[in-house]
Amino acid sequence: MPDFDRVLAPLLYAPPVDASIHALKFRGDLGGARRLAHLLDHSMPDLPPPDVVIPVPLHPSRIRQRGFNQALEIARSLCAMRGWRLDARAVKRVLPTRPQLGLTATERRRNLRHAFAVQADLAGRRVLIVDDVLTTGATASALAHALRKAGAEDITALAAARTPRNEALRHQGAGPPDFSVG
Repeated sequence: MPDFDRVLAPLLYAPPVDASIHALKFRGDLGGARRLAHLLDHSMPDLPPPDVVIPVPLHPSRIRQRGFNQALEIARSLCAMRGWRLDARAVKRVLPTRPQLGLTATERRRNLRHAFAVQADLAGRRVLIVDDVLTTGATASALAHALRKAGAEDITALAAARTPRNEALRHQGAGPPDFSVG
């Protein structure tokens, strides 16, 4: 059972969204983050504003390799549009995990165990996690687990896109993931 209260992933990781995310992550097209944030801004349901927005952190070695954190870039643009408080330092990725691509749900969960360290007091806070793509929800769940231990009361996971259901099932090895607002 995931530690987040709800997950929002309004866009499908399929053309043309997948190309935009790929350009952002692997070609450094930071304009793609603004475009994705704009799409998210217009497709999100009305929810109470979060107390804090936390992008899924990358390990420092991955940031050195890529040059930026795509989740942070999406969150930064979305927060600017919505007037929300962004805290990119509240959580650190303390383990250099393997890329999730190609891993099963069980392998993804194991890969992320103890990967995040919360460095902020989140007692009673409403937190929004932002990521680029959601497949099985393992990353969001691992981060939400760490946030919950730090006192977060309400956690929403927001991903710009979700993998198509059959692709998520291939990685999950079980029933369909729940991408609904809960």
